[in-house]
Amino acid sequence: MSDNPLFCVGKSVTRKDALAKASGEALYIDDYSYGGMLHAAAVRSPRPHIRIKGFDARAAEKVAGFVMLVSAADIPGKNIWPVVKEDCPFFPETESRFQGETLALVLAETRLAAREAAAKVKVLCAELPFVEDPLAALEKSAPKIYGGNNVFSSYVIKRGDVEEAIRSADAVVEGVFTTNYQVHVYLETQGAIAFPEAGGAMTVYGSLQCPYYAHDAVAQALNITHNKVRIVQRVTGGGFGGKEDVPALVAAHAAIAARKSGRPVKLVYERDEDFISMSRRHPSWTRMVYAARKDGAITACKAKYVLDGGAYATLSPIVLWRGTVHAAGPYKIENVSVESFAAATNKAPCGAYRGFGQPQICFANESLLDKLAEKLGMDPLELRLKNILRPGDKTITGQVITGSCGLEEALVSVREKSGWAKRRGRLAGEGAVKKGLGVSANYYGVGLGAGGKYLDRAGAHVSVSKDGSVYAAVGNTEMGQGAQTVLSQIAAETLNCPYDGVRMTEVDTSRVPDSGPTVASRTTLMSGNAVIDACKPLRGRIFKAARELLSAKGAPEGAMEASGGEFRAGGKTVSFSEAVKECWAQRLKMAEHGWYAAPKTSFLPENGQGDAYVTYAYSANVAEVAVDTETGAVRVEKLYAAHDLGRAVNPRLALGQMHGGALQGIGYALSENLVYKDGALLNPNMSDYVLPSSMETPEFDCSTIERPYEDGPYAAKGFGETPLIGPAPAIANAVKDACGARVPGLPLMPEKVWGRLKDKA
Repeated sequence: MSDNPLFCVGKSVTRKDALAKASGEALYIDDYSYGGMLHAAAVRSPRPHIRIKGFDARAAEKVAGFVMLVSAADIPGKNIWPVVKEDCPFFPETESRFQGETLALVLAETRLAAREAAAKVKVLCAELPFVEDPLAALEKSAPKIYGGNNVFSSYVIKRGDVEEAIRSADAVVEGVFTTNYQVHVYLETQGAIAFPEAGGAMTVYGSLQCPYYAHDAVAQALNITHNKVRIVQRVTGGGFGGKEDVPALVAAHAAIAARKSGRPVKLVYERDEDFISMSRRHPSWTRMVYAARKDGAITACKAKYVLDGGAYATLSPIVLWRGTVHAAGPYKIENVSVESFAAATNKAPCGAYRGFGQPQICFANESLLDKLAEKLGMDPLELRLKNILRPGDKTITGQVITGSCGLEEALVSVREKSGWAKRRGRLAGEGAVKKGLGVSANYYGVGLGAGGKYLDRAGAHVSVSKDGSVYAAVGNTEMGQGAQTVLSQIAAETLNCPYDGVRMTEVDTSRVPDSGPTVASRTTLMSGNAVIDACKPLRGRIFKAARELLSAKGAPEGAMEASGGEFRAGGKTVSFSEAVKECWAQRLKMAEHGWYAAPKTSFLPENGQGDAYVTYAYSANVAEVAVDTETGAVRVEKLYAAHDLGRAVNPRLALGQMHGGALQGIGYALSENLVYKDGALLNPNMSDYVLPSSMETPEFDCSTIERPYEDGPYAAKGFGETPLIGPAPAIANAVKDACGARVPGLPLMPEKVWGRLKDKA
């Protein structure tokens, strides 16, 4: 933007929402209550696959405070949730495909009455055959849930001659790897409040990541035009992908109920409901082959990748696409064959979770790469350094990597910080406890890429008030990641206004245009560029006014320094507020809209070739673990990580992302184990679904690699998801180094590790 040194971007300023959240001042959706408001509770499917015959609500109607039952018959519009494949109804009419699916809502005067009445509604139904294993679902004899083959989507990537490369290789390794579900367990469960408005309009307040998904869903459910729907995001208590798509379903349910009752309706989930019915990370099955020359150069990768999508497609096609594109890891490989499938099963639909299809496949390729290093007699970190993508190299889709690539620096950083060369294979344990080091590397396509390019745009509105305060609104949401802070820094830097003078609020669809989803580590890049676009014309007017005021004060013509909310020249100073006051005096336009659309991306369905993403973030991890060989228990003692994120707009927030994402990765690796049996979820609670606590948090040594991305706002690119992707395979590789046991399935529960140790013995 100028030659002036940056005064706000790159600084660890205090986050905008810190005090409100720490003090309890911030209001979440369940903190709101309105006159005449009804409460809703869901009537859920009792079995994994049923034919719906009707409802018996006679017992429910006797509950004090009962008002009415709402079901598919009460939907004014089309009974299809508009997301990707459009196969999921708002309320199923004749068939329910998973246990816990919302079949109807009970409305009552209080939440307790609604829940009590909902529990008394009898679902009249007949059980149907079901399938819960994704590989079994792909068999011809499986019950049909979706189409004729239970395949929501499939992709291929073909490059070179894989079979010949494998035949002629000096070393070939193969493995089958599995991963389980991971539940978001955001602190705030799903919730929405719907208000019927005059003229058939509807306003919905919600806890959500993607307001325009809810905007589309409510319009379709109520059969009203989009300009009659207003979605407002309330402070959102965490998302991690779990509030991308499914809040649209919750919002639509509240809106349908509000339309029928003519009163405001609040729908807030209990924790067990959230576990049973909301999205989670897809379980996966991967068979993978690597081939290499004896010098360590990887010559081929062959993979079959299957995701368990659950009962409806929702976001599975897009999650699968991202995993497919990254299937071979961040390595230059000339010969590649990848086949991937998202299978339908009679379980709750899976969707977005931080990493979006990459943690699963990364666990497979990074685990197998260590096996390849062992077969070649090479150090696994050096094998990675030999094969990683560098500027000028091509990905498996044929995309040429640009200059913003710091993967080599990241690997070197964790190698040096961990003392890898001297310590791997040599860590001393005590008694039955053995210690080890493991490494992983990954890259992450920033933004939606070719798989979602039609949604990859963002809008912003920036206005400057007469007192010099600045209001900025964007279409991407704050859900705890620090978006309001980072975007405020970008606005302050561009306008040269004080950071404390910038205010941003939650998203309101009546104020900003559809900016796509707040996912894929895209907010800093997309909304940041949109904010800059809105600020540029304002900046021009403000800077011109400041120059005129400086001249009026006797400053000589020439260069003007602008930083820290001041304009200086020739020993004279003008404040930002003074310059703004002059703009208002001249009756200049002091509000602007900004827009940014991602550069072109491509992907050919016949062979998977193309420029899949606009740019990539990179990271490397080294995990140091201790394994109790008598029990199989694994403890992560230290995690070293390095991340290339272009530029850290706020280094302290970036460090928080690194720590938080890594801890989620540790939970994914070791303890988060959702259990289904006969189509029923057995542990829908935070007692039996074990999250890492402060007691399981290791020491972190995280660092930032800044390789500027020229098309990013102040050279930044997103990276919020990379911290979660790499820890699990690094931990698995460290377990192998510590005790010799290779566990090919996540999570690495003690019984799995112990079983492998017994097999070894």
